[in-house]
Amino acid sequence: MLNLPSKVRICEVGLRDGLQNEQQIISTEDKISLMEDLVEAGFPVIEVGSFMHPKRMPQMADTDEVFKAIAAKYPNVELRALIPNLRGVQRAVDCGCKKVKLNVSASRMHNLKNLNRTPEETVSGFADCVAAAKENNIEISGSISMPFGSPWEGEIPQDQIDAIIDAYIAVGITEISLSDTSGMGTPKMVNTMCEHVLKKYPQVSWWLHFHNTRGTAIANIFAAMQAGMTQFDSSIGGLGGCPFVPNAAGNISTEDVLNMLNECGVETGIDIRKAIAASRKLLEILSKGGDSYILKAGTNEDLIANMAEKEA
Repeated sequence: MLNLPSKVRICEVGLRDGLQNEQQIISTEDKISLMEDLVEAGFPVIEVGSFMHPKRMPQMADTDEVFKAIAAKYPNVELRALIPNLRGVQRAVDCGCKKVKLNVSASRMHNLKNLNRTPEETVSGFADCVAAAKENNIEISGSISMPFGSPWEGEIPQDQIDAIIDAYIAVGITEISLSDTSGMGTPKMVNTMCEHVLKKYPQVSWWLHFHNTRGTAIANIFAAMQAGMTQFDSSIGGLGGCPFVPNAAGNISTEDVLNMLNECGVETGIDIRKAIAASRKLLEILSKGGDSYILKAGTNEDLIANMAEKEA
């Protein structure tokens, strides 16, 4: 018998993870318009952007301006941003961002390439970031990249991942995301790790973030739900990727996730039609196609309606 939750939370990351690898830089006005569409669709959590240095990530250079335009407008939606360091917290304070997320990779080489620091050096800066965030009434969470495998090191030992979790908890962070940046995760691996962390760290609020590089992301979400997980990231249009991983695909498509959950009777509170419209709008702005089965084939309901129309 399937052991599925009755309800899950979805965080839309298309405006951050989806856009950060795009060559085209879209306007601040378009980002704000897309934000409004996502809120209207019913997303409870939206990752608006990141506070990386503009020279390193020019696509995110206007994150401050986007927050200034929307932060006070949507008090019932959790709007969050990724931060690399203490400076990121300071920028969040200045623009009205009330939720930030730290990141460290379980892969030593990936962390060096992404943050130009070892994982140990990155972890050593957590306490200052947490202190600054709490002082300014900003919520702070954490994420761990590549816990399900690294292109450089291969399988990451569980005790190495647990050490990072322990470091987060030690500074007071109890909301943590496991991010399959490399797309190496499999349902068996995901289910095993989810069962482990849920049992060992019951005080943590867990998120899962899957890239669809090898076509396993939707199955990984299902395996995580079977283990008891209920919070997942996804990206409209399946946009995203990782500049350090060869042939990396984007995040799992939001439309595909919503369709699977709807068909399984798992509630999200999100209007899939409005999410699809937002996805098409973003892809039109970027003048590209997305990595989404639902955008290509439609939902089951669409298929039945189209067939009835043809047969009429």
